[in-house]
Amino acid sequence: MGCVRFLHTSDWHVGRTFHGADLLAEQDAVLGHLADLVAAEAVDVVLVSGDVYDRAVPSAEAVQVANRALARLREAGAQLVITAGNHDSAPRLGAFGDFAAAGGLHLRTAVHRIADPVLLRDEHGPVAVYGIPYLEPEVARHALGVPEAKGHNGVLTEAMRLIRDDLGRREPGTRSVVLAHAFVTGGQGTDSERTIAVGGVEQVGGEVFDGVDYVALGHLHGPQTLAEHLRYSGSPLAYSFSEARQRKSVWLVDFDGVGLAEVRRHELPVPRRLATVTGGIDWLLSADEHAELADCYLSVTLTDPVRPIDAMRRLRERFPYAVHLEWQPENGKTGAVLRYAEAVRGRSDAEIARNFLDDCRGAAPSEREERLLRKALELAGRGES
Repeated sequence: MGCVRFLHTSDWHVGRTFHGADLLAEQDAVLGHLADLVAAEAVDVVLVSGDVYDRAVPSAEAVQVANRALARLREAGAQLVITAGNHDSAPRLGAFGDFAAAGGLHLRTAVHRIADPVLLRDEHGPVAVYGIPYLEPEVARHALGVPEAKGHNGVLTEAMRLIRDDLGRREPGTRSVVLAHAFVTGGQGTDSERTIAVGGVEQVGGEVFDGVDYVALGHLHGPQTLAEHLRYSGSPLAYSFSEARQRKSVWLVDFDGVGLAEVRRHELPVPRRLATVTGGIDWLLSADEHAELADCYLSVTLTDPVRPIDAMRRLRERFPYAVHLEWQPENGKTGAVLRYAEAVRGRSDAEIARNFLDDCRGAAPSEREERLLRKALELAGRGES
């Protein structure tokens, strides 16, 4: 092996849906592209820094997509090192790990294996790859033997101490990589990450990871560089509309004889774009300028003065991938914020019902709706249904 080349990816979230839309086909396509990239760039090792799955107990279909992706990456010529994220079940993800290692799939999901690296060797000598799974502070501080450790900073500090101690006992000149799933100070979150806050604190300082050549971070879904050796790859797909303008990517990381030599960004294909649009429903359904949005996952904000009836069904006739809908009338009337006691004081049941309908959709009930409300209230008053 010449100099080692890594591909840093994370946060696949296989099995996740997007506002109810199934993403397995899109995930399968993007992960397949990673295998093509491994072959084209002669990648030696793929690093997956947590959240392989979106749920601790993934569906059978999600497991099939993930297994197919891992098999394709291996067939393309790379070994794999994977850690567990806060969405994964570490015991399930790590099952049969010792057997998988024989085939080039190295699972680092257990706390007791934090200082047990995957050892590689190139023409310059050894490279030690350490995996830190997501550490739930209350559990990890006892598993690590530091009950006095506080929060994420405390347990990750201890994890890195163990790694540096092990690295210090290795052959002189051993280069090092750490995979970690954490929120590092300076990183920018999105709307699609699940909070890992403990006692209101979820961030750790980047200095915790000092002393190694490269840190492959997972958890935050936007690609970002906190330091030359400290990076998030981000998720391979956008999982919220807050990510619509992000260019999803992975990092190609080259080592030389002394450590980190070069990092290159490779942008990923976008199976289906995300877009947002605002306006009245009739205009959105008729204007030629919106034709290009028909193939996008779409978030729609309607500005009609009265909330349109059956709006999502009507929108999907033109925009089949419309998945999110809000109503923000241009007149600003979305319902006054009142306490319950203020909203009902001095009003009859009929008035309360009429006001509720007006607040919800911006228009008073029609004559027909008034009749239905009166009938419903009469039945309720007699205890009938």
